[in-house]
Amino acid sequence: MLDTSPLTAAVERFADRLRAAPQSRLQRGAAEAALELARELSVRAQRLEEAARGAGGAAGAAPARVMPDEGIFVVGDQVAVAGADLAEALRAAAGAGADPAAGGPGAAATGPDGTKAPSGALDEAVRLVELAEVRAMR
Repeated sequence: MLDTSPLTAAVERFADRLRAAPQSRLQRGAAEAALELARELSVRAQRLEEAARGAGGAAGAAPARVMPDEGIFVVGDQVAVAGADLAEALRAAAGAGADPAAGGPGAAATGPDGTKAPSGALDEAVRLVELAEVRAMR
């Protein structure tokens, strides 16, 4: 099973900081950066879920649903929900045997169709969260 605790920890830390942030900071761009991150994490989770259903990359695949802008005071919750969804989708993908990186030293970082392995996608998502937090809280 893929350990998604680095993603969960990063998401919760950022979400908590957003929830505690003053309105002025949220208005100066923190909320915008957080919503952008939440939308990206949500799209990534949806792609993994589509791939698990066998519709990944198919011409008939449904377009990703976009997380709505519900205002500056809920972006912390939106980041938390999107991050939790992505963590669950990554665990499911890894549990389905889609993680070539779990194959040991020298295992491929991408699947045969060129998609990222769940472990690689996890590392990338953690970096996205950390960068968004820096951008939002400076």
